Amino acid sequence: MIHNPILRGFHPDPSIVRVNDDYYIATSTFEWFPGVRIHHSKDLVHWRPLTYPLTRPEHLQLAGTIDSGGVWAPCLSYDNGVFYLIYTDVKSRMGKFKDTHNYLVTATDIMGPWSDPIYLNSSGFDPSLFHDDDGRKWLLNMQWDHRQGNHPFGGILMQEYSPEERKLVGPVRNIFRGTKSGLTEGPHVYKRDGYYYLLTAEGGTGYDHQVTFARSRQLEGPYELSPNHPVLTSSGTPELELQKAGHADLVETQTGEWYMVHLVGRPVREGYCMLGRETAIQRCHWTEDGWLEVEGGPSPQLEVQAPALPLHPFEPLPETDHFDSPELGIQWNTLRIPATPDWLSLTERPGHLRLYGQESPISINRQSIVARRQQSMDCEAETSLDFDPQHYPQMAGLILYYDTQDYVYLRVSRDDEVGRCLNIFQSINGKCEEALDREVSIAEQGHIRLKVVIRRERAQFYYAEEGGDWTAIGPALDVSHLCDESPVYIRFTGTYIGVCVQDTSGARLHADFDYFRYTEQ
Repeated sequence: MIHNPILRGFHPDPSIVRVNDDYYIATSTFEWFPGVRIHHSKDLVHWRPLTYPLTRPEHLQLAGTIDSGGVWAPCLSYDNGVFYLIYTDVKSRMGKFKDTHNYLVTATDIMGPWSDPIYLNSSGFDPSLFHDDDGRKWLLNMQWDHRQGNHPFGGILMQEYSPEERKLVGPVRNIFRGTKSGLTEGPHVYKRDGYYYLLTAEGGTGYDHQVTFARSRQLEGPYELSPNHPVLTSSGTPELELQKAGHADLVETQTGEWYMVHLVGRPVREGYCMLGRETAIQRCHWTEDGWLEVEGGPSPQLEVQAPALPLHPFEPLPETDHFDSPELGIQWNTLRIPATPDWLSLTERPGHLRLYGQESPISINRQSIVARRQQSMDCEAETSLDFDPQHYPQMAGLILYYDTQDYVYLRVSRDDEVGRCLNIFQSINGKCEEALDREVSIAEQGHIRLKVVIRRERAQFYYAEEGGDWTAIGPALDVSHLCDESPVYIRFTGTYIGVCVQDTSGARLHADFDYFRYTEQ
């Protein structure tokens, strides 16, 4: 059996492709660097993080990108020996207008190197590329309509892409206006038995999310809606563990079985999804009259029958990173900026991650933060750092981070009266307060260990001085605000756990982290 979600934690907007016996899923990364995370499987049961295609400044410039901007909804496809990756780089998203720039990169190997990006258009987000069997290629994306009185989700646009000219050519057609569910996005086209099948997401990426399926004899339409609409949704079934089901893609196995990967969310309480939007999978079949159905009905299943393929498990990532490698492991991301030697080093002090302090936790430009996804509702994280702050603007420590508005931060700093000290910052919807009334004094020198224990929406922090036992610091905090649903305006990422350093004086004082351990219950 396959156990859902297959990609736990922040892994939204899945796009899947099979190349011979290998399966790859690409997911959105938004403001986190590198861009687009790709997982690999050989059996649809076991998955491993494999690579990031967007690794160079030519691929992405995320410094200054708004929260939940950046890389939206990639589409990974393969044709005639070439991988094609389409992605949106979102520069503005709030209000009447959206600036959504769509690009294409290619590679002959999934591990790269990936080409410099080809600019395509900016008419909307969620682009995908359809390779027709006559050799022609077609770009699809949702259309953003800012005009007064019009629905901003204006339907699905289609235009031909010319590989020879490296640009879009010919007329732009609106091939599908959507259903009464609205918010039509996330298009993918498939061809089977003389029909073009159009799959879209509708209802918005929250609790009314759904998968819409339609077909036509002509690529440009008109498209006939599936009689079993919607083919997948969690809407109206709050008892389900897997909520927000939608934004899907299809794959056929080498044994002729069909599966749908799709987005889900798992609330920790009252509809709050701290882990962000995750990726699940459902088994599908085709009816005699040529329509796709999800086995077990339109509700997402926690357990799904695996395909008739040999099992191929992978070695799990180690729980502890001792920072012995000269490069960051695949589990790590940086925020908006690449891991360059001007602020991050794994070699200056062997066996340590050295971070030079930069801007504050509310900066959308240059933060010194290295973090990994929280992937379980019950987990622990622990680190040890060597840090000698001289002034209060210099801070370093262990952070739970959603975005610049919401984070919880156990930090080491210096106070004029008590010396080197600890406190906890908690920022909720942009309002940041210290969780403790007074600083906790610690030894002037030596490593300090920091830990957080998360049990669903509660997080308890601890510290331990060199040679000492763990001591709880502060109360168990409600951290459910680290989620998509907490603020007034929707956002799209998930909770990260990591380490960071700030030096708002500009002196760029560094901290050295000896290890980082992440464990799940």
